[in-house]
Amino acid sequence: MKTVSIFGTNLEFVRLPSAHPRDDVPAMVFLHEGLGSVSMWRDFPQKVADATGCEAIVYSRVGYGRSDPATRQREVTYLHEEGLAMLPAFVDALGLEQPFLFGHSDGGSIALLCAGGTDVSPSGVIVVAPHVFVEDVTIEGIRQARTIWDTTDLPAKLAKYHNDADTVFRSWQDIWLNPDFRDWNIEDILPAITAPVLAIQGEDDEYATMEQIDRIAAGANDVDLVKLADCRHSPHKDQPQAVIEAVAAFVERVLD
Repeated sequence: MKTVSIFGTNLEFVRLPSAHPRDDVPAMVFLHEGLGSVSMWRDFPQKVADATGCEAIVYSRVGYGRSDPATRQREVTYLHEEGLAMLPAFVDALGLEQPFLFGHSDGGSIALLCAGGTDVSPSGVIVVAPHVFVEDVTIEGIRQARTIWDTTDLPAKLAKYHNDADTVFRSWQDIWLNPDFRDWNIEDILPAITAPVLAIQGEDDEYATMEQIDRIAAGANDVDLVKLADCRHSPHKDQPQAVIEAVAAFVERVLD
């Protein structure tokens, strides 16, 4: 594990070379979900790297995993801050040229914001269970997650992956349940995305409906959709092989 300083904050990250590297393939940056971290991806980024020839680069955002804690309270603009400032600075610090961006849930929203609102110019954008607006099902899912947090051993489980699991969870739920966040929407950024997009959604997602990726397809210029049956909010865990195959085919299409 390595660290890189972004705006004075140390972020943990790891670089995973492909078992089948190709000279013509840029790196792929993995952006975790609202409760995620480097270690919570487990071996999935390595499998994608091996299937695509891309180097996988995985990092934990501020306050997550073993990265430095946040120095101020999270605001309702936090996804914009991550997509428009932190992610471009990370890409620049590592000297990455037109990387692929792979984002899950919140990470998918961050990837879309970066692709449509900065000069990073990704080769392609892969979003898995992303959010572009706030749905009632999302709010209800987070309320249920709060009950699970308060009544099960979820805090102990999450503590294995974060220096401060309680702050990770509270910050995530507090923003999404904040009434001011109810109007959050990034559909206006979608037409500015010039890179090809692969959007993947599970039919049984407990935090979103297919409307999320359908709106991405309606707003962005070049979008492939993959809708997976028997799949919840983490397609890379529920249907890993289907996701890997879709990503590998997408990379080939982009680079062909």
